[in-house]
Amino acid sequence: MNPAPNALRYAWFIVALLFPVALLNYLDRQMMATMKASMVLDIPSIANRADWGLVLGCFKWTYAILSPFGGYIADRFSKRYVIGASLFVWSLVTWWTGHTTTFHELIAARALMGLSEAFYIPAALALISEYHFGPTRSRAVGLHQTGIYVGQILGGFAGYMADSPDHGWRWMFSTCGMIGVIYAIPLLAALRDPVRITPTAETAVSGKPAAWRELLGNRNFILLVLYFTLPAIAGWVVRDWMPEILREKFSLGQGKAGVSAILYVQIASIIGVLIGGTLADRWMKHTNRGRIFTSAIGMVLFLPALFGVGNAPTLTLAIAGLIIFGLGWGFFDCNNMPILCQIVRPESRATGYGIMNLVSISCGGFGDWAFGALRDRHVPLNVIFGAFAGAALLSIFIVLMIKPTRTDPLVT
Repeated sequence: MNPAPNALRYAWFIVALLFPVALLNYLDRQMMATMKASMVLDIPSIANRADWGLVLGCFKWTYAILSPFGGYIADRFSKRYVIGASLFVWSLVTWWTGHTTTFHELIAARALMGLSEAFYIPAALALISEYHFGPTRSRAVGLHQTGIYVGQILGGFAGYMADSPDHGWRWMFSTCGMIGVIYAIPLLAALRDPVRITPTAETAVSGKPAAWRELLGNRNFILLVLYFTLPAIAGWVVRDWMPEILREKFSLGQGKAGVSAILYVQIASIIGVLIGGTLADRWMKHTNRGRIFTSAIGMVLFLPALFGVGNAPTLTLAIAGLIIFGLGWGFFDCNNMPILCQIVRPESRATGYGIMNLVSISCGGFGDWAFGALRDRHVPLNVIFGAFAGAALLSIFIVLMIKPTRTDPLVT
């Protein structure tokens, strides 16, 4: 049994509507990494790399803490309004970021950015999963995630805009903020919440605070949280620090460093989600562990990628490592929500993803801060990335321990 054609068309229309939102969500984040030199020069109260790590980290900690609450709100109320309000508020904060003048103002702006963006991803992925059933779920989530990668690619070019005497880093934040504010209006008009089946006795019992106990008492969910967290620490460091790593290690300009660090890995991630999503959806026709196996392949690719990035003697080899990393990330990224759908009820998916974000991004924030502190103490890159490779190896065993407990009746 498959969804009706009109329903399937609207399901893909939902993905198309949310693609620009995902793009802006990560463009606003990525610009921080690629425009670091200009921002630090313009805001002298940012004293060292640990301070910059704190700027990056405060966004993640706020985002992480609020993510479960954002997911809970999305599960209980309208995902449409949660998504629209999140985009509108974070776009206003993006505009304000372009007008900050001190370290403490920047910290406050990033914290507010984390608060407002925390409501988007859990609601968006849960909404996509409600419209896309088994045969298209990994591909639909993967296509939404390509918006994230395109946003990061565009953010990689922000260094050139920061260096431009006619624009600068403040212009970038102000412009992107206004675009988001404007897009929030037609988005809210076009989105529709899916019609849910009348709640069952099971839903009525566990649909409120008991849903948290249900999730935290679920062995498979705890394994997925661990699996979602360990590779993401390396992912955040690559995303936030790689432009600076390449700039310092290979004496590059701010613009070239940003493009080299972001462009290739995100193009590879786009290819990864397209291949990984298609492979996972097809593999599911033969085994309900198809998405788990596809995601594990992504972790296998992490191992040589992280070793290569940490030890690369030339820019070309560093980029090669980033490309392999991006392919692996795509396989991983497009299957996290679909795997979650196999182990928890629809009424708890946004809350579950919010909890995953809480743990993963909190650790990512500490990872950003710790990376800056370790580099201040001259710890070699190959040692740091070697530890990341060890975490990826452990993740392979963790994901293979997950046992799906739910089968979507629309999988054919």
